[in-house]
Amino acid sequence: MKELLLYWAIMATSLFNAILLLWLGVTVLLNSDRYHTISIWAASGGLLLGSAFFFAHTAIVGRGVIYLGWLSTIFWWIVAMIPAIILPYAWYIIMLWYSGFWNGEKSTLRRRQRRWLIFVTTGMGIGLFTLLLGILLHIIPNAHVNKLRSFMRWSIAGIPLLVAAYSAYVVLCIGLSLDAVRRPGPSRRAMDNLARQRARPWLIVASLALLIVSFMVMGTVLWLIQDVQQRTFYEIYLEHVTQFFWIDWFVATLISFAIVMLGQAIVSYEVFTGKTLPRRGLSRHWRSAILLAVAYGVIVGGTIAWNLKPLYALMITAVLMTLFFALFAWSSYVERERYIAQLRPFITSNRLYEQLLTQSTPPELNIEPAFHALCFNVLYARVAYLAAIGPTAPLVGPPLSYPHNNIATLPPLTTLAAQFDSPANDTLNIDPQIYGGAVWALPLWSERGLIGLFLLGEKRGGGIYAQEEIEIARITGERLIDTRASAEMARRLMSLQRERLAQSQVIDQQTRRVLHDDILPSLQLSLIKVSNSQLNIGMDDLVTSLTDVHRQISDLLHDMPTVTAPDVARLGLLTALRRTVDNELAQAFDKVVWHVDPVATKKVREIPTLTAETIFYAAREVVRNAARYGRDGSGNPFALSINATWQNGLRLLIEDNGVGLDTITDNKGSGHGLALHSTMMAVVGGTLEIDSVSGQYTRVIITLPHAQTS
Repeated sequence: MKELLLYWAIMATSLFNAILLLWLGVTVLLNSDRYHTISIWAASGGLLLGSAFFFAHTAIVGRGVIYLGWLSTIFWWIVAMIPAIILPYAWYIIMLWYSGFWNGEKSTLRRRQRRWLIFVTTGMGIGLFTLLLGILLHIIPNAHVNKLRSFMRWSIAGIPLLVAAYSAYVVLCIGLSLDAVRRPGPSRRAMDNLARQRARPWLIVASLALLIVSFMVMGTVLWLIQDVQQRTFYEIYLEHVTQFFWIDWFVATLISFAIVMLGQAIVSYEVFTGKTLPRRGLSRHWRSAILLAVAYGVIVGGTIAWNLKPLYALMITAVLMTLFFALFAWSSYVERERYIAQLRPFITSNRLYEQLLTQSTPPELNIEPAFHALCFNVLYARVAYLAAIGPTAPLVGPPLSYPHNNIATLPPLTTLAAQFDSPANDTLNIDPQIYGGAVWALPLWSERGLIGLFLLGEKRGGGIYAQEEIEIARITGERLIDTRASAEMARRLMSLQRERLAQSQVIDQQTRRVLHDDILPSLQLSLIKVSNSQLNIGMDDLVTSLTDVHRQISDLLHDMPTVTAPDVARLGLLTALRRTVDNELAQAFDKVVWHVDPVATKKVREIPTLTAETIFYAAREVVRNAARYGRDGSGNPFALSINATWQNGLRLLIEDNGVGLDTITDNKGSGHGLALHSTMMAVVGGTLEIDSVSGQYTRVIITLPHAQTS
C-alpha cells in the first residue's frame, strides 16, 4: 500500500511539473514585449523543454522501466535525455540574461562569467553530440563499432567519464547561475532594477533547490556505479525499486518547489517577459494554473496508479476541466465587478452641464475626491501627486496631493518633465527626498503633448505596482486633468458671457432711460420752440437745448463698450504690440525696454491671425494691468521690460518692478482679466504663466509651442 501511494505521489508530482512548466513557457512567449529576441525564446524554450522532460518522465514511470520495449526505451530516453542535457544550460542562460549579462560590455558580471559561458556551452554541445552518437551505436548492431562503444564506456577509477562529466556539468551550470543571481550586472531601466531586486530571493531559492537536485543526482549516479559493474541496471532497479521511487519523488518535489519559486518571480515581477511592470491578472492566472496542476496531477495520477480503465480517467478529466472552466469564469466575473466598483468614482457623471446652467456663478469642478479614491482604493499608494503641465496648468491649478494630511511642497517640475520626450518613456524613478516621498513619475499625454505628471510613492504593504495599476493611474490622471481643464475653461467662459450679458442689459436699460427721460423731452421742447418762435427770437435757448442733447448723446456713446480690432495681420504681432504700448500706455511707465530676437520677429509672422490676436490681447491686458496698478507710489522709477524670443516656439516675457500681483488683486484688481486670457491662450494651445513677488516684481510669460504656429 505504501508503494502504491508513493507511486501515486510520483505521478501526481510529475504531471504537476509538466503542466506548470508548459503554462509558464507558453505564458512567457505570448506575453512578452520582445518575443522576437533570442533571450525570450531561450527562456520559453527552456521551460517547454522542462515540460517535455516531465511528460517523458510520466510516460516512463507510468509504463514501468522494466516493461518498456526496445524501441520505446530508445524513444523515451531520447525524449528525456535531450532536455536533461539542455535544461541546466538553459537555466544558466536565463539567469545570465536576468542578471544583465548582455546589458554592458564592461560589466563585472560579464568579465566574471564570459569564459565560464564558453566552457559550459562547449560542454553542452559535447553532451548532445555524445548522446546522438550513443543512440546511433545502440541502434547499429555492427561488431566494427565495438571499440567505439568501449571508448564511450571508458572510466576513471571505476567512474564512467560521461557520468562524471554530466554531473560536473549540471553542478557547474547551477552554481554559476547562483553566482549570477547573487551578484547581477547593470540594469537598463529603473523599474527593471526594482523588479530584479524583488525577484532575486525567489530565484536564489529556486537555484538552491536545483543545486540540491544536482547533488542528489550526482550522488545517485555514484551509488549506481558501485554495483553496475557486477550486475545490470535492471537487476539493481528491481532490488531497490522502493529506494528509487523515494529518490525520484524527492527530486521531483524539489523541482516542483523550484518551479513554483520561478513562476512566482515570473508572474509577480515579469523578469522574463520584458515587461516593465507585472500585471495583476497574470498573477491571478498563475494561481489558477497551480490549482489546475494540483487537481489534475492528483486525479489523473491516481487513475494511473490505481490502474483504472482509460474511460474513467477520461470522464474524470472532463469533469475536472468543466469545473475549472466554470470557476475561472466566475472568478473573472468577480474581478470585473471589483474593477467596476473601484472605477465608479471616475466614470460617473460630474453634472457639469447642470452646474454651468445654474443661476449663480458656476462652481469650480472638484476632482480631488476622485483622485483620492484612485490612490486609496485602486493604487493603494502611500503618497501621490497629480500636477498639470503646459497649456492646461493655469486651468487645472496647483498640484493635488494625497493623503489629505500631506503637506509636502513639490519643487518645480520643469526639469522632470523635460526627461519625458516621447510617450515611449512610461516611468521614471525619482528621489523621494526631493519629490515629497514619491518614487515614480508617470507622464500624462494628450494630442498636444505632455499635459501632466502623476507622482507615486511606495505602495502600501511594500509591493510593486502592477502594469494594470500603472495604466489605470495614467489614463485616469489624463482624464482628470482634461476634465478639470475643460470644466474650468467652460466655467470661465460662461462667467464671462454672463458678465457681458449683464453689462449689456444695464447699458441697454440706461440707454432707454436716457433717451426716454432726457433726450426725447428735450428734442420735443426744442421742436415746440422752433414752431412757436419768431425768426431770431429765442434762438439762444434753442441752441442751448440742442447742445445739452448733443452732450448727453456723446456721454451715452462714450459709456458704451467699444471694440477695437488692432491690425495685427497687417503690422505683425510684435509691431502691433509695440505700437499699442508706445501710443497708449508708455506714459504710465518711466522706462520701457524691448528685447526682441530677430528670429522671433520672423517666425511670429507664421502664426495664424486668430492665434496672434489672442496673444496680442493677452499681452495688452498684462501691460494695462501694470500701467494701472503697478506703480507703488514710492517715487522709484517704474520700468517695464518686454522680451520676445523663439525657443521651439514663441516666448513672450513681460515684467515690471511694481507692487506685485498679490497687492494688485487685494487692493484694486479682480484678476478676472488675466484668468480670461489664460483661458483663451489654452484654447489656442499656449500658456500664460504668472510669477509675482509682492513689492518686487510681476513676471508674466506667454508661450506658444511651435506645433501651434502652423
